[in-house]
Amino acid sequence: QVQLVESGGGSVQPGGSLRLSCAASGSRFSLTMGWYRQAPEKERELVATITSGGSTNYADSVKGRFTIYRGNVKNMVYLQMNSLKPEDTAVYSCWSARGAVDYWGQGTQVTVSS
Repeated sequence: QVQLVESGGGSVQPGGSLRLSCAASGSRFSLTMGWYRQAPEKERELVATITSGGSTNYADSVKGRFTIYRGNVKNMVYLQMNSLKPEDTAVYSCWSARGAVDYWGQGTQVTVSS
């Protein structure tokens, strides 16, 4: 059973930065991991993913502003969010998968407001 524990998030003014962290446990192997977000009354959407080999994928809305990267500890990933906009306000959830099973973190709130 893979478990995902997130940290980070909070409130920031437009143009500010935040970093989210996610630690996965329960797997001997390096996992593909990523972040999704869901704003009020909107569908959940992909933010960014990173494979075990380090290949990344980003939503068009965050390209050039967000960076996903792996830490030195196995199955630790970070999402560096710069130049934040009010439309980035959402609950951000860490994601991973093993086989056909998806795993999710508990979610962390990111609020961008002046």
